[in-house]
Amino acid sequence: MSFLTPLFLLGALAVAAPILFHLIRQTSKEKTEFSSLMFLFAVPPRVTRRSRLEHILLLVLRAVVLGLLALAFARPFLPKAATTDLPTGPGKRIVVLVDTSASMRRDGLWADARAKAESLCRAATPADTVAVFAFDREVRRLITFEQWTSAAAGQRAALAANALAKTSPGWGGTQLGHALVAAASALDDARTDNAAQPARGPRQVVLISDLAEGSRLDALQAYEWPKGTELIVEPIKAKKPTNAGLQLIADTDENEKKPGEALARVRVSNSADAKREQFQVGWSDGKEFIGKPQDIYVPPGQSRVVALNAPPLGAVAERVLLRGDDEPFDNSLALIPPKAARVGVLYLGGEIATDTTEPLYFLERAFPPTRRQVVQGLARPPAAQLLPTDAEAPLVIVTDALPDERTVAVRRLLTEGKSVLLSLKNRNVARTLAGLLGKETVSADEAKVPSYALLAEIDFQHPLFAPFADPRFSDFTKIHFWKYRRLDPTQLPGARALAKFDTGDPALLQVPVGKGTLYVLATGWQPSDSQLALSSKFLPLLFSLLEQAGGLRPQITQHTVGDTVPLAATNAAVRVTKPDGTSLTLGAGTAAVIQADQPGIYTAISGTVTQRFAVNLDPVESKTAPLPVEELEHLGLPVTRADGKTPVQVAEAKRQLANAELEGRQKLWRWLIAVTLVFVTLETLLAGWLAKRPLATGSHETLSPTGRLT
Repeated sequence: MSFLTPLFLLGALAVAAPILFHLIRQTSKEKTEFSSLMFLFAVPPRVTRRSRLEHILLLVLRAVVLGLLALAFARPFLPKAATTDLPTGPGKRIVVLVDTSASMRRDGLWADARAKAESLCRAATPADTVAVFAFDREVRRLITFEQWTSAAAGQRAALAANALAKTSPGWGGTQLGHALVAAASALDDARTDNAAQPARGPRQVVLISDLAEGSRLDALQAYEWPKGTELIVEPIKAKKPTNAGLQLIADTDENEKKPGEALARVRVSNSADAKREQFQVGWSDGKEFIGKPQDIYVPPGQSRVVALNAPPLGAVAERVLLRGDDEPFDNSLALIPPKAARVGVLYLGGEIATDTTEPLYFLERAFPPTRRQVVQGLARPPAAQLLPTDAEAPLVIVTDALPDERTVAVRRLLTEGKSVLLSLKNRNVARTLAGLLGKETVSADEAKVPSYALLAEIDFQHPLFAPFADPRFSDFTKIHFWKYRRLDPTQLPGARALAKFDTGDPALLQVPVGKGTLYVLATGWQPSDSQLALSSKFLPLLFSLLEQAGGLRPQITQHTVGDTVPLAATNAAVRVTKPDGTSLTLGAGTAAVIQADQPGIYTAISGTVTQRFAVNLDPVESKTAPLPVEELEHLGLPVTRADGKTPVQVAEAKRQLANAELEGRQKLWRWLIAVTLVFVTLETLLAGWLAKRPLATGSHETLSPTGRLT
């Protein structure tokens, strides 16, 4: 039995009143005249039997009446009748969406979120089906609909609690839009996926999040929220609102730092609801400042840029530290200044570098050193040396016929994945072309060019010519070719013509050889063969070729949590040490990539190659001011905010309403009142009879129905 208003049961304490009435007896105030008592002996007072309860039946009737009245006012009902007395229908399908992004690492937020999620699961009825999702950058299913329904009704809440206990906030950004789409899609899919238990009942997405301002909603821009799916927002409020974050603006190679130039610039952003404005920024060893930090004033909702010079001489500082706010989760910024990347180009030819009539002269001027990519000097090995020490260069350029031994060595590089550009400066180079292809001979006869030839067909869809796809840069008709060698593509297995002369003969061919790529230019770029080296197309074409060979991939040392970081390519196993000290090993021959899952500095060691890179939080995670719920409504989401009640309060109110309906249908209080009237009648009759009954012989007292002696 349950009670709709159980506090009225305290009225049962009134049962003590009749007991007190029966214990307290008052002496009669009537006076009776006696003769003189002077000749009688004085007798001390004796305790009589007045303290004993009399008329037990009358007492019981009065106590029962009071108890029944208290029970009736408590409005009892039988909860087991809920399944039979109340109308039944399909249960709800609910997705509890819990935020586990980096901003939820703030003090107390995760504990509150977990408690609310567990309360929602406990409030679910046996007919409801619940799934629990966690999200940051990605969505993870902690409890699926199938797991919920397969568990016993009494074990479902415990199942969800155990899953939440094993979960904690990570370091990823808040992809709120993506998470809401995933939750709504899961509910929509459940309508048809489970034929045995179709989801015809109400559908709800309950969002438990701090609703930080930095939450990304991009996925909702073009998404149409499913009709009939309700969104209930359960915000988690931070106890301490002030939060400031760091973001790297620009960094400089320490070796290339100019005098007076800042080594790094960082942006300090303060939350819009902050209560503090004064902060400190400086280099750190990971725990404390190195040297004197800089004081900075940042009003709420604004940001300031701080220029950091080099740390004190001899100090190892790879972090920037922020102090002064309430939350430390985003107060450290890992920083590894990039080093200039050395890009090697291996040149195999016999020309003199100062000869303006040979290809080498133009090549050395096409690859000047840059700030971040430094192209090594073109190597020209002596005849006695098979290949130079910098044979690891991603691009090999051949403009002359090579000895057989050197041709075999270049072919080995080609099959291992290198790129080779072969320029048919003359017919003799065709012998080297045949050797690179593993063939005996390849024909390359001199073409008959009446005046000059032009490039008429160019594949701008190929990445090599993609930089020229714009109509402003696609005109190659001003480049004249005086001489070229005619190639037969059928002699080159898998050859693809990237450019053709106006005569229909191929000008540039791409031929796959093993894991590498062989580019064959049917002419030379020296002035005796063409105007290619003197045109504006030559330099971007060479750099595009070098980029395709992998030689101009920028060296990135700064990443964001969740990024897939490529590691240095080697044939040995790679051991990666994470910022928290844990490590993992990637086997040789596997894809040398790792997904950064925590901020800090990573170290990857493969043989003699060491790679270090920094990973930091998504800067928007520092924007912790509450996101207005109206922004979700503006995107077309049906947000439920009924009287400001939380989903747990709403569930409790619905349960109370169901109990009231059940109690109103049973109306057990009416029967209790009827029984009470019966007992009141019996008490009245018994009290009247006792009032007329004389006392026992020898007694001069009469007990009234009220318990008074007369």
